[in-house]
Amino acid sequence: MQIDQALRRQLIEAMAATVEAHWQELTELDQAIGDGDHGTGMKRGFDAVLADADKLAEQPLPAGLRGLGQKLVMTMGGASGPLYGTFFMELGKALDENPDRTAFAAGFARAMAAVGARGKSEPGQKTLLDVLAPVSKALAENETSAGIARVAAEAAEATVPMLALRGRAAFLGPRSVGHMDPGARSASLIIGAVCAVLEGKSG
Repeated sequence: MQIDQALRRQLIEAMAATVEAHWQELTELDQAIGDGDHGTGMKRGFDAVLADADKLAEQPLPAGLRGLGQKLVMTMGGASGPLYGTFFMELGKALDENPDRTAFAAGFARAMAAVGARGKSEPGQKTLLDVLAPVSKALAENETSAGIARVAAEAAEATVPMLALRGRAAFLGPRSVGHMDPGARSASLIIGAVCAVLEGKSG
């Protein structure tokens, strides 16, 4: 599938719309086990991305992704800004203008690894990596867009019984158990929004 300017714009709008619809939920999740600022940070970041959507969408995919990541780093704040920014910037560095499925899966894996290095974390520690890792595996296995969205949603739910070992939630110890990780939830929402757009294009 060619990711042309119109589709790039549609993807940006979809990500921003899902954050707008769920930022209060993300805030509540973060109030339970974090600083309580994840929802507002995500909203601030993607509001800024949406405001710059024309400029980002008119650039080739690699440059647009890097620009999106830089915008998030500059505007989101908190712990999540650098992580989300790193993901999109590294994805932009890894992809060419028209990546095939194999190239995108490899780029996603590279971006996920960069997030882990930036956050000094790995899957299993109750972070957004617990969504990115199974999604990366599903991409490598050539799962459909609908299937990837389902994997992301289930992976976010799977963080509820986990003990947090990284981030602010780690200070709570056993009290972090029983709460969904807000970063995992936001990652699943964004991936779901992207998949819905791509599913519509391919279906």
